[in-house]
Amino acid sequence: MKNFMLDAVDIRILSAVQQHGQVSKTRLSELVNLSPTPCLIRLERLKSGGYITGYRGVIAIDKIVDLTEVWVAIWLKTHNRAEFQRFEYYIQGIDEIVECSAVGGGADYVMKVVTTSLQKFQGLIDELLNQELNIDRYYVYFITRSVKSKPISVSKLMAMKKQP
Repeated sequence: MKNFMLDAVDIRILSAVQQHGQVSKTRLSELVNLSPTPCLIRLERLKSGGYITGYRGVIAIDKIVDLTEVWVAIWLKTHNRAEFQRFEYYIQGIDEIVECSAVGGGADYVMKVVTTSLQKFQGLIDELLNQELNIDRYYVYFITRSVKSKPISVSKLMAMKKQP
């Protein structure tokens, strides 16, 4: 579906979904101050337009099991499309790599890796190196505690966009 201009009601719906997740049609309409049927129509339009890509619960995994969380910066030996694609394709199948971004200004990739032990983390790194993924070097940063983790506020982002 073609992108469309978002208005204030759309932003309120996106903000409510971001903050509350999947809620009933009635509750969503209350949160955004719009009657249920038009609210549902707008919600469906936002979904089909690709503005809402899913719903998820945020689970406090650390209450279930101790974790080792590591940020890893990766540099590849050579820089060509095939090598980037090969690396990116391979890591898609590794559940412990929960985030990965191609970056500029130094490293080629930054990944967040979550395992249940330092030994399992090292095993994962060894696996990556053994796969001949063109990795030149990597640096690790162990997370000792999370200071802040939250999504960007859609309504604040749109307000900033309107400012000169």
